[in-house]
Amino acid sequence: MFINHTNHLTQYWSQEQLAAAHQYGEIIDLPFPSIDPQASSSAVMDLAQEYAGRIIALHPSAVLCQGEFVYCHALVERLLVAGITVLAATSERVVEEFSHNGINEKRVNFQFVQFREYIR
Repeated sequence: MFINHTNHLTQYWSQEQLAAAHQYGEIIDLPFPSIDPQASSSAVMDLAQEYAGRIIALHPSAVLCQGEFVYCHALVERLLVAGITVLAATSERVVEEFSHNGINEKRVNFQFVQFREYIR
């Protein structure tokens, strides 16, 4: 089982990213929690501990974890200690800049490249 623990549901992923995730098994979305920017580090650690327990209980092959940095660091550490493969998605940033009637616009797209494994 592959757990997507991000703010980006798999229904919006490219075929390439879905195929890479399927290498780990069935794909499950476990949406990233809303983390109050006013929360203390201790509160964020508690949230990471809660989600680590939920994820470990599912016995996944791999977890994609991306989002708020302190939470991710705490969660990744807990999952690695439990022997779970944790991944980050890498992407190519493609920028298009154009001007129309004196208005400058920039469009940024991120194209999936691979999953990169966290190691200790």
